[in-house]
Amino acid sequence: MAGEGLDRLLRPRSIAVIGGREAEKCVVECKQVGFAGNIYPISKSRDQMAGVPCLKDVADLPEAPDAVFIAIPNEAAIDAVQRLSDMGAGGAVIYASGFAETGPDGAERQERLLKAAGDMGVLGPNCYGIVNYLDGVALWPDDHGGHRVDRGVAIVSQSGNVAFNLSMQTRGLPLAQLAALGNQAKDGVPEVMHSLLRDDRITAIGLFIETVGDIPGFCEAAAAAAKKGVPVVVLKNGRSEAAARVALSHTSSMTGSSAAFDALCRKLAVIQAETLPQFLEFLKFLHVNPGLPGDRIASMSCSGGEAGLIADMAHDLGIPMPPFSAEREKALFDVLGDKVAIDNPLDYHTYIWGNVDALTACFSEVLRHDIDVAVLVLDTPDREGMTLFGWPEAAQGIVNAVKATGRTTIIASSMQETMPAKVQAKCLEAGIAPMQGFDDALKAIKAAAWYAKARKTVPENPVPLGAGSLPVGDSRVLDEWRSKKLLATFGLGVPDGSLVSSGTEAVAAAEALGFPVVVKACSDTLSHKTEAGGVALNLVDADQVASSVDRMSGLSDRFIVEKMAGGAVCELIVGVTRDPQVGPLLMVGAGGILAELMKDSAVLLLPASRADVDRALDCLAVGKLLRGFRGKKADREAVIDAVMAVAAFTEAHIDRLEELDVNPLIVTGDGAVAADALVRWTE
Repeated sequence: MAGEGLDRLLRPRSIAVIGGREAEKCVVECKQVGFAGNIYPISKSRDQMAGVPCLKDVADLPEAPDAVFIAIPNEAAIDAVQRLSDMGAGGAVIYASGFAETGPDGAERQERLLKAAGDMGVLGPNCYGIVNYLDGVALWPDDHGGHRVDRGVAIVSQSGNVAFNLSMQTRGLPLAQLAALGNQAKDGVPEVMHSLLRDDRITAIGLFIETVGDIPGFCEAAAAAAKKGVPVVVLKNGRSEAAARVALSHTSSMTGSSAAFDALCRKLAVIQAETLPQFLEFLKFLHVNPGLPGDRIASMSCSGGEAGLIADMAHDLGIPMPPFSAEREKALFDVLGDKVAIDNPLDYHTYIWGNVDALTACFSEVLRHDIDVAVLVLDTPDREGMTLFGWPEAAQGIVNAVKATGRTTIIASSMQETMPAKVQAKCLEAGIAPMQGFDDALKAIKAAAWYAKARKTVPENPVPLGAGSLPVGDSRVLDEWRSKKLLATFGLGVPDGSLVSSGTEAVAAAEALGFPVVVKACSDTLSHKTEAGGVALNLVDADQVASSVDRMSGLSDRFIVEKMAGGAVCELIVGVTRDPQVGPLLMVGAGGILAELMKDSAVLLLPASRADVDRALDCLAVGKLLRGFRGKKADREAVIDAVMAVAAFTEAHIDRLEELDVNPLIVTGDGAVAADALVRWTE
């Protein structure tokens, strides 16, 4: 079976360690975390490691181990891997450095390592290793902060130090597997994800990465996770917006370095986190609730200040807090009396503080409200010597209410520090996510609701068109006239017009079209005509047309005369740029001269459906204009037609198209026309 070696490495029943101090540390950690299988230390200079007798050579192994930690110099490591592969070992963690990360000589050394490994699973080289808290395995040359669990989340990190830090989390996150990847010479993010998905004890997967590398492999692994219903959360380094490679069109300046990865995550139902604490909180929420039917919430707290914070944050995130029905209001009034205002968020005050039965009744009535998630705000003091009254009763009340109603519920503390470990454990045992920090808690609800819908739309073939390839050949920019003519053959609407070479011809063309008209200089060197003075709008007579051509004669010897589009509801930009890994990015956003200033855009990958485009339009601020604003209604279907025409053109020329820019796409109540367009492709 493909991946069998990696499966044995991540979930071994026997292990070997080769080396000195780092190898012995692995033996120590395996014993401490409770590994029950055979451990075979190998060292030429040591008699024992942590009390386990050493073998002198790989040849002395009595069986082919499932997993081996190799902490010896790189050339010796290659020899050891070859001999382990020959005897049928499962896989190895290569701790040694001096491979591809060091230059050409190291790259050649890494190639020999891969050849020696054969069918073995390989993590590294230059890799910290794995900790499996399900099976008590710690091929890890350092301390770590986890403990044994029966099920939980897996974290995969391209940084060993970040993995080490994450193992020390005290947020109640059930950590089942920790893997650091190093160079990813053989097995990287996609391979490890597939292996984790073959373990039904893994509830969610977290990725801390700098680059995906194998885009097709990542797409297939993420799609498999979505199909199985195992949420994937990613925190990616290097998301700052880089300068566009060629500042030719508006499109290239509106899609920064993170746009491609963002679009890929949306397509694959991968949840993105912004910070390490949020990364952990998302994983914790998804461990308990791997998806939500919606994000409507009801909040309960004994403080008006906390209720206000939750309400403000929910409003800012677009999370609904529906008011209570008359039935719920009466039931809550019967519990709380006339001194409490019944509203969502509910400030139940402290009249029932410490009364488990009353708290249970109050919380149960809130949980019976028509919502998707109930939120109990509870900051629990945790100082030695304190006699707590009320906080344990509140925690017990929500546990009782969840048991009575079955409603999805979280306990949210305002800060990490006010959620003690004993409360975390009580919550998890009851199926309640113990969330630390209001902001991350509410964003986790939003993410889980999005994920539940997004995983249903992940395509069977998830790899974007053109992924991993770039056009080869000499680059050429097509002028506006030719660009429009090409796009029109794929269904893009363009204004009526003519290409002329003199003022006389321009006047004749304008009179044939009927005023008002537009005159533009036409040249493949003019990518931003407005800034260069190469556009004259709303010309109403022959003299204006002739003088405009005369003024632009220094820019070009050819001119476009077009019918002036009227009745615009809004202006959009539709463009395509190219990511070297992900492929063509189809972008739609607010257009015209404000395109780069507003940067109100959404990015899609190909192939894209009409439904994809429709959802993207709803994400735009300018989308309000498309839905109708102050009596003006745009032809939304015409906009989708235009975007799909650009998509079809891109697919037809996917091997040569580098960049495309339609700006503005003028949207009216009964159509959409491309007022300007630019294509750059290879000959």
